[in-house]
Amino acid sequence: MNALQIPFAEGEANLDWVELTQAFAEGHQRSKAQIEDTFLYRGADTLLSRSAWIDGLGIAVKSITIFPGNVQAGRPAIDGSVCIYDDTDGRLAALVDFFLVTKWKTAGDSLLGALRLANPDSRNILIVGAGPVARSLCEAFAAGFPKAKIRVWNRTTAKAEAMAGTLGHIDVEYDLADAVDRADIVVTATMSTQPFIKGEWLRPGHHLNLVGAYKPEMREAEDLALQRARIYMDSFDSTVDHIGEIKIPIEQGVITRGDLVADFYDLDQFAPDPTAITLFKNGGGAHLDLMTSQYIISKYQA
Repeated sequence: MNALQIPFAEGEANLDWVELTQAFAEGHQRSKAQIEDTFLYRGADTLLSRSAWIDGLGIAVKSITIFPGNVQAGRPAIDGSVCIYDDTDGRLAALVDFFLVTKWKTAGDSLLGALRLANPDSRNILIVGAGPVARSLCEAFAAGFPKAKIRVWNRTTAKAEAMAGTLGHIDVEYDLADAVDRADIVVTATMSTQPFIKGEWLRPGHHLNLVGAYKPEMREAEDLALQRARIYMDSFDSTVDHIGEIKIPIEQGVITRGDLVADFYDLDQFAPDPTAITLFKNGGGAHLDLMTSQYIISKYQA
C-alpha cells in the first residue's frame, strides 16, 4: 500500500486550533512517548532529527535543516520532512507536509500551555517576533482567546508593520517594556541567544510563553524572569537538558530542577494563578509532531 501524502493546503483545510490542543491533551493520557533528538552542526547550519514512538498511536521521524545563510540568497532558511510509520507493522503510513506539521505543532503547543495557565479572560496578547512562527501564533491565540486583542513587537519595526498589514487584525507595538506591562499574555518567538525579557517587567497574573529558543545556547528570558515565575513546559525530556532557556539557568544555579512544576504529562498541575507569574517553555518534541500529524491525518481522511 502506498503511503498517504498530505500537502499543505489540503491538509490544513479542516483543522481547528482548539481542537488540536484537545488532541494534545488526549495524547498525553496515553503511555509516555519514547523520544530521541540528534543534532548535527556545520558552523551556523544545523540538521535536527527528532523521532518519537507512542504505543498505540504510531512512530514519527521529523528531520529539519536550518541554514540561516539562505536568507541572504533569497532561499528559505528551514526545510524538512515528516514521516509517520504504522504502530502495528512499521510500514510507512504517511508523508505529511513538513511546514504544515511544524506550523500547527509549534503554535498549538504554546496555545495549550496558555489555555491551561493564562487568565481565560485575557484581553491583551503580545507576540514578540514577526517571522512565520509569530504569524501562526497570531492565528492560534486569536482562536484560543477570541476576546483578546493581538499585538506584535519586533526588533525590526518594518517587519512587524508588514505582518500586521497582511493579517489585518493586529496592532504594532513600538516599546517592548511598555507592551509587556500592558499585556496579559506575552509570547516570544525569536532566534535570540541573548535573553531580552526582563524579570522586572513581569507582574502577578502575567503569563509568559517562550517559543523561540531550541538550541543549548539560545534564550529569550532573563534569569530574574525565571526566578520570579512558576515554570512549566511541554516535556521535561526534550527541554531541560537540551534548550538553553532552562539548561543554562539550572547549570548556573539560578534555578533548580525542583523549580520546574510540571509538563504536559501532568496537565492536572497546570492552572491559572492570578497571584503568580506563570512561564511556559515550548520545547516542541517529536511526540507533539506525531500527535499533530495524526490529528492532521484524521481530519484529512474525514
